[in-house]
Amino acid sequence: MNRPSRPRITRRALHGVLLLDKPLGWSSNDALQKAKWLLRAEKAGHTGTLDPLATGLLPLCFGAATKFSQVSLDADKAYRATLRLGQRTRTGDLEGEVLQDRPVTVDRADIDAALARFTGLIAQIPPMHSAIKKGGKALYEYARAGIEVERAARNVTVHAIDIIDWQDAADAPTLVIDVRCSKGTYIRTLAEDIGEALGCGAHLIALRRTASGPLSLEQAISLADLESLDEPARLALLLPVEAVLAEWPSLMLDADEAGRFLTGLRRRVPQPDIAAIKVYGPETGAFLGSAHICAGELIADRLLSPVEVQVQRPAAHPLEPPSVLDAGTVSIAPSITASDPIPAPAAANPPELAPAA
Repeated sequence: MNRPSRPRITRRALHGVLLLDKPLGWSSNDALQKAKWLLRAEKAGHTGTLDPLATGLLPLCFGAATKFSQVSLDADKAYRATLRLGQRTRTGDLEGEVLQDRPVTVDRADIDAALARFTGLIAQIPPMHSAIKKGGKALYEYARAGIEVERAARNVTVHAIDIIDWQDAADAPTLVIDVRCSKGTYIRTLAEDIGEALGCGAHLIALRRTASGPLSLEQAISLADLESLDEPARLALLLPVEAVLAEWPSLMLDADEAGRFLTGLRRRVPQPDIAAIKVYGPETGAFLGSAHICAGELIADRLLSPVEVQVQRPAAHPLEPPSVLDAGTVSIAPSITASDPIPAPAAANPPELAPAA
């Protein structure tokens, strides 16, 4: 029996960032492909895989925004995790068979003490059910074949763990926590380690990503809601190309300097060294690309093409954050001109935005 084929669509170049609330049961790539199809986009990529079990924030980069996706991949993340205490499973989540049941005899003070042990720089052994490669194969491929391989521990940083809810039910005690952490943190492994520290074991039964760097789940849209919109409304949801760079300081160039910068030429600027900066053109405030300043020279890192600069949505003046970012969860750093002193950059992970993985 042949499946009905999707209607053919005409793809077009789109440039921007869509904040998607990934649904339960979908792979990150399936969610990306669905959104890409709904927007008729030529080029797109996501900025950090969420397992099918997980839901929540999945930033999608379209067109020119894909040039800056690594910034989002490297950003801190935030999650809300629900742990089932008293049970260990083969996969560390609710999809695996239960390996062990243990009594749960802990109170809030025990939980606070256990969580404190996992705050700061910690070492994690990646789970077998992960996409990390060993010998050219993903670990989950070995796991599916019933093979366990040795994995080296990796250092990650957990900035904070906050208890949201603790239900000491006799049949299914659960703990809900908010975790703010560096990239590469495995929340499933963290849940198992917390369970072992409590002496009862635990596994993850729900996971929701709530932030990635400066981007927040509050601005995300579900696939169902995205599909229900007409095309103009879908396009209106796209954030500017530089949305993932929201915490970086900005530099505005005049027309001549902007033209030279776009060719890759280094420009002299009376500014101190700075590792990462957004660069804009004059008047329209068109985003030109990312750069760094070293020894008084502005050096391009990632540049938009002239066509990509021209087709940016209007009103993205760096001095005035676009209206789609006015919710307060993403703030555009104040802009400066080439002759103004550049303020010291904000801390990479402001306490209020805390990590995400």
